[in-house]
Amino acid sequence: MKDFLRKILPKSMILLSHKARGIIAALIYGMPSRHIRVIAVTGTNGKTTTCHMISEILQAANYKTAMATTINFQIGSKRWKNTTKMTTISPFALQRFIRKAVKAGCHWLVLEVTSHSIAQYRIWGIQPKISVLTNITHDHLDYHGNYEQYRNTKAEIFRQAETSIINMDDKSVSFFLKIPEAKKITYGLDKPEIDRPGRPDILAKKIILEPTGSLFTVITRESQVAINLKLPGKFNIYNALAALSVANVLKIHLELVKTALARIKNIPGRMEKVELGQSFSVLIDYAHTPDALEKIYTTIKSSNIKGRIIAVFGACGNRDRSKRPIMGALAGRFADVVIITNEDPYDEDPVKIIEEVASGVARGETQKNQKVPGENFFKILDRYQAIEKAFKIARTDDVVLITGKGDEECIVSIGKKIPWSDRKIAKELLLKRMQE
Repeated sequence: MKDFLRKILPKSMILLSHKARGIIAALIYGMPSRHIRVIAVTGTNGKTTTCHMISEILQAANYKTAMATTINFQIGSKRWKNTTKMTTISPFALQRFIRKAVKAGCHWLVLEVTSHSIAQYRIWGIQPKISVLTNITHDHLDYHGNYEQYRNTKAEIFRQAETSIINMDDKSVSFFLKIPEAKKITYGLDKPEIDRPGRPDILAKKIILEPTGSLFTVITRESQVAINLKLPGKFNIYNALAALSVANVLKIHLELVKTALARIKNIPGRMEKVELGQSFSVLIDYAHTPDALEKIYTTIKSSNIKGRIIAVFGACGNRDRSKRPIMGALAGRFADVVIITNEDPYDEDPVKIIEEVASGVARGETQKNQKVPGENFFKILDRYQAIEKAFKIARTDDVVLITGKGDEECIVSIGKKIPWSDRKIAKELLLKRMQE
């Protein structure tokens, strides 16, 4: 019914109904966000990890914390899975959650915020004390129309915040720095990949990237500290800097932040290892955008792996089609074996989605890394069979990278949620392989 109404009603009327729902939800639950301090985290990639880092730091500083992210919810010491397949849940569910957090005596709410939720007024009435930007890259252009509109939508929560925390190494930095309303704190690396307008307030130097994490020194205006992060990849250093910037605003001591970050050994569905004693590595990640995929591929490559990268991935239906061949091209460039499979087709034909992703593979391949169908390039509709194929051809020291689903526990097809977990299936197939 919703899809039918979207097709026949003008967008202005649909947005008006969204706004009405947002207002009604906030009023029904008594505008609970007025009684808790909110940290809103937005961006294309890294939001969930950054939220978890912020929550860990706040708890280490003895704040009672609530959190709502793509993968889970938290009120105090209690955590439970987010099974809605929505990063920012419906306004009624969200306002109900916030009221529970307030009643539980939480000091802070760490809220993962999407561009859809801003545009659709799901967070109406929630005024963040601190807004955090991870990055702005290619995503959701089907909904917003273009990069500028996508970026401008994200910017709305920075116009409301008392303090804005901005990634100074992101290409959108100049735009966000011009937003006049909030106090601004910036973060970045010592040697960024872009020309940026000055030195960040929170700076990472002496970076050592390792296969299982990274070592780096953080310098603020007041002091510095060495961080031992157990999450791999330069992108996780950025996530840590964003969280550390929040701590800086709240004047939480750096040594306490160091201890809190060192305690985080993994984030479910984010570069998560599945290990049952097999001779090759298996990684599961939520990456579903070109930028996120490229960062993971380069992280694995930079770890000097001895074997091949076997990529198992697909693309989501009813979403930005323009990114599909780009994702295929990235796999063609970085992966040694490409297996394209079903993900969340929603109302689209999954075979058509796979073909659109596959169309980009040849664009990314190099002379030394050509893709030959049936040899190192496969299109397998059934996701179970795709993962099974990856494990069958995996050799010692290879890395099987399964992306797109992360910690999710269902596949959505034609309006139905079909139970599914990449983690559970990977474990099942690894046990099956080891018993053969």
